[in-house]
Order: sequence, then structure tokens, then C-alpha cells
Amino acid sequence: MRFDPAPRLRGSLVAPPDKSISHRAALIAAMATEPVRITGYLDAADTRSTLEAVRRLGASVEAGPGALVVRGVGLQGARPTGGPIDVGNAGTLMRLLPGWLAAQEGRSWTLDGDASIRRRPVDRIAEPLARMGARIEATDGRFPPFAVHGTRLTAIHYELPVASAQVKSCVLLAGLSADGATTVTEPAPSRDHTERMLAAAGVAVQRHGRHVTVQGGEALALDRVHVPGDPSSAAFWLAAAAIVPGAELTVRNTGTNWTRTGFIRILERMGGIVEGELEAADPPGVPAGEPVADLVARHAPLRGTVVEPEEVPLAIDELPLVGLLGCFAEGETVVTGAQELRVKESDRIAAVVGALNALGGDAEATEDGFVVRGTGGLRGGAIDSGGDHRIAMLGAIAGLASREGVEVRAMEAAAVSYPGFADDLRTLTGR
Repeated sequence: MRFDPAPRLRGSLVAPPDKSISHRAALIAAMATEPVRITGYLDAADTRSTLEAVRRLGASVEAGPGALVVRGVGLQGARPTGGPIDVGNAGTLMRLLPGWLAAQEGRSWTLDGDASIRRRPVDRIAEPLARMGARIEATDGRFPPFAVHGTRLTAIHYELPVASAQVKSCVLLAGLSADGATTVTEPAPSRDHTERMLAAAGVAVQRHGRHVTVQGGEALALDRVHVPGDPSSAAFWLAAAAIVPGAELTVRNTGTNWTRTGFIRILERMGGIVEGELEAADPPGVPAGEPVADLVARHAPLRGTVVEPEEVPLAIDELPLVGLLGCFAEGETVVTGAQELRVKESDRIAAVVGALNALGGDAEATEDGFVVRGTGGLRGGAIDSGGDHRIAMLGAIAGLASREGVEVRAMEAAAVSYPGFADDLRTLTGR
């Protein structure tokens, strides 16, 4: 698809449902014994993979007016599938689901996915699950396809070597069936959707600084879940508003959980204008719910910034957009401590740097991030998403602010998280 410079970018839209929360809602509902009503569930390739996975494990999923109803099988009721569970392109599903399966004594499952998934390591979940007593057999010791052999689990205190909401969530879900209290210590805060949803389900989740603890043996009593708008998807429009002259956009129903608004804080530090009520950083305890707000973003002159390692987990999916903003900013924009980007749907450090340079930017990869030198904008050109949904949408937004337009090959990758992206773009540009 080709994306030409936008003569206007104004209007409002509703952010698509949050992908991270949708995955967790379906999985935790499948682990419950009473029906769970989910409103706002994202209908995209990744989240459909999660629904199909829980169906195969014995949960019932019924689509009703404006909602899904999931009837789960309980903490210990996952059924044999008789063949591999296909996670598609869903890295969240691949890393969270084994936390539940590891507690199923005497049963085993194999998880597999697409070519991108087969390049994404699973050793970070295999290690803590092994300490709890489960056994993971991975290809070449660390890649899908891999087998999960369930057993009776023992509670552990696990220190994450790298801040990761997916690994943290996997261990906490396993801890629900473990003997005793399971604690995860993270080196820096990461997304806390799992903790909030477990708290809403009646689990006694405790957080003390960087330590999160769940008690084993607690049944889940989750009546309903509402999925707010995805701040990672909204971020594309906030970035577009910042770099397209004269732009003003309103993104409604956006989740403003403090662990998901790191990009907004970086954008504001660069001079971007974003209005809307964000959740205060690090609220006390574990809130049993997700805050929501309407966000208004406007065009503004930008200046370069440095993204420090402690900021990375709270803006991990939006860091490619920080690179894009850097092309339009005065001075240098530096991202450090982001080596996790190399094991996303693609090597996103290489992908971002390659895309920006192909469009006339001045970007350089480093071992754990990248450096972008502001050039006043982008010429335009052509990029290939490589099947990475965020690189595809980055190219589209770059096209709106470029001088000559951008052609994005494999734009269909956007459907992984944002099926309506192209339609929303046409509405906002009026063409």
C-alpha cells in the first residue's frame, strides 16, 4: 500500500481494543470455573489464536451481542489437544499459556506457531517453570515448537534477569496452582495487566516495590472484563499528530494504565502535546481494573531525547515510533537498554534503523538500541514490513509526514493487532 503526504490530519477515532488485555482476559477466563463475560475483546489475528487455543483446551467461547462469554475449565482442567496448539504470531500467548499448562499433572502439550514465532526464544519461561517442577522441551533448547509437561508445582521466588511482563505473567499464572506463595521480582516495572485481572478475580495479589506475590490454591472468580482501547495502537496516531503539520487528533477510550503510557511521557519530553488524564505513576496496591481516558494530540516542534534503560519496559512496543519522531526532532534521539527489541516479531532494532534510513533518515543501530539524528523530516520511499505489524504501521505514519510518500510492502501484517488501521487512516485524512 502507498501512503502519501497528508494535507490534513484531523478528527477523532476510538482506539482498537487492547491486545495485551484481550489475551489475558481469554486465558484467565479459561482458568476460571464460572462464566466470564468479556466486552471489547480485540478481533485480530493474534487474539483469535488465543480464543482457538482455549477452545482446544476445553473452554467454551460464545460470541453474543457486544460480548464474548467464556466458560472455563478451572485451574487444573485443561484437556489434551491431540496435536500441537498453534499460537500463530502471538508471542504473548506463547509465553503466558505455558504458565497454566505447567500445572496440569500428567498431561503434555506442544506449542508451535508461524515462522516469526519459531525465531522467538522461550528459555526465559522455561527456566522458572523448571524451578517450579515442570519440564519444557524446546527446539535447540530455546525455540518453538516446544513441549510443556505438566506436574505438581512448587512455589518459588524468581528474580527476572530482564523486565518482562510476559515472563512475569507466566510465573504468576503458574503460581496460582503452586504449593505456597510465588513471588516475582522485576528489575524495573513492566505491564501489570495480569496482576490487575487476578486481583479482580479475587486473588490476593500483593505488590511491594518490585516484588509481586500470588498465593497458590486460590480459585478464580472473574465475573466480567472490559477491554479498553490499546495505548500501543493509539500511539501511532499520537505520533502522527506530532509530526504532521497542523494535525489535531482525538483518540477516545484509550487505556491509560501507568505501565503502558511510557511512550506518552517520552513524547511530551520531546515537546509533543498530549492532553488527557493519565493514571498517576505507581498507584498503591494492585488496582482491580484499568483506567481509560480520551487523549488529544497536536502538532508541535520536537527535540531529541535519551530513552534510558529503566524506561524501556514501559514503552517497549512504541520504541520504533520514538525512532520515527527522532527523524523530525532537533538533535539526536538515543534509545538504550532495549536489546529486547531484537527478539520481537522481527529484530526491531535492525528493522527500525533499516526502514528509517530507506526513507531518507539518519539512523544507526547499537547493541541495545539505536541513535537517530534529526534531519528535519523524511524524504519517503519504500520499505518492507517483513511481516512485523508495528513496522508496517510505522511506514504508513512516516508516509503521512514525508515529502514524497511511502510504499509499504506486506502492509497486511497490520491485521495482527489493528485490522482497521487503514480504514481509520482514510477517515482521518479524508481520502
